[in-house]
Amino acid sequence: MAKKEAKTKKDNSKNKKSFFKDFKAELKKVSWLTPKQLLNNTTAVITIVFITVAIVFVLDIAFETLNKHGVDKIKEVIVTNNTTSENATTENTENGETNTEGETTESNTDVSTEENNTENQTENKAE
Repeated sequence: MAKKEAKTKKDNSKNKKSFFKDFKAELKKVSWLTPKQLLNNTTAVITIVFITVAIVFVLDIAFETLNKHGVDKIKEVIVTNNTTSENATTENTENGETNTEGETTESNTDVSTEENNTENQTENKAE
């Protein structure tokens, strides 16, 4: 067993040494950019990034404006429609029509008409 452990340790150290030798040999094969090519490529990347930033900024402003003027106005219309329908429902219930729960209420207009009639009769009698 000791022989196997010794062999694996030797193999590992050989593998590490050979790895670094192979790594150095591969780096020598790489074709590196010239300083002029590096400058051109860097300029191209930075230009593309600024163009992308400009496009995103314009879209952000456009969507924000649409949200302020479009969605908010739609919300206002919905709110006014809801208040109008609530007012109509309230008026219907005051006039003796059935409300949303299906119950009928007394007619305020009938009561006020009766009061006016009695006032007129009393005035006519006083004359």
